[in-house]
Amino acid sequence: MTVLLTGFAPFDGAATNPSWQAASRAAAQRRDTVAVELPCEFAAALPALRAAIGEHRPELVVCTGLAGGRDHVSPERVAINLIDARIPDNAGAQPIDVPVVSGGPSAYFTTLPVKAAVAAIQEAGVPAAVSYTAGTYVCNQVFYGLMHLIATEFPGLRGGFVHVPEEAVLPLDEIARALAIVVDTALTVSEDVAVSAGTLD
Repeated sequence: MTVLLTGFAPFDGAATNPSWQAASRAAAQRRDTVAVELPCEFAAALPALRAAIGEHRPELVVCTGLAGGRDHVSPERVAINLIDARIPDNAGAQPIDVPVVSGGPSAYFTTLPVKAAVAAIQEAGVPAAVSYTAGTYVCNQVFYGLMHLIATEFPGLRGGFVHVPEEAVLPLDEIARALAIVVDTALTVSEDVAVSAGTLD
């Protein structure tokens, strides 16, 4: 069993990115897990992800990214086929209203047991909630692209995306612990729990 964790390079002038810091920290504590840093660039992120999958041949992929406005760990449930960049990426690109994959499905759902993972993270004392929007920036592009790769090139691979908060909101060790719990849950739970995690907004 090989697990691939990814995080992003710093972007928008930041010196660090907690998604990469936490992903690399979580992977270093597991013998079955490798971590890869993805560029925060629309043109380069998915090729880098595909290359990492091809090199490591994982059975599980958990991609992570920063959601600066959130105060909890957020396993994402759905990725949409849309890029609408509010700010330029690290290469200066700012695509607006374009699909992640031309002609692809409107959306993909994660194959991770996100409800079970959230319950396990909360039980460990770390704030977490299921999210139903991964945004329209590089995070959503990678999430959608991962699920499209699974659907078209890597059958049998399971994967999904987790948004993490700023380090000032939640310590890196707690974020890394939450990511490890996501991995453990995905490796042991094949069918998600049937509990409500819906929202009214």
